[in-house]
Amino acid sequence: MSDFATAGTLYAAFDRLREEGLIDEDREEIVGGRVRRSYRLTGDGTARLAAGAERTRRHATAATARLRALGSGTTA
Repeated sequence: MSDFATAGTLYAAFDRLREEGLIDEDREEIVGGRVRRSYRLTGDGTARLAAGAERTRRHATAATARLRALGSGTTA
């Protein structure tokens, strides 16, 4: 089984993000006879992304501190 999302799961994710007000459709164009949609973050989407990035930064800082402590022979 592939690690990549199928088109169906990707569009389901886009639908969920649109329903939650986190993204909006930016534009739609026809490329090679197929519809290509572009999306953009909304203000709420930008805020959610920023909060997630900050949470990830805190976790990475804690993990780095733990690794440094383990590397020096102490426990954290």
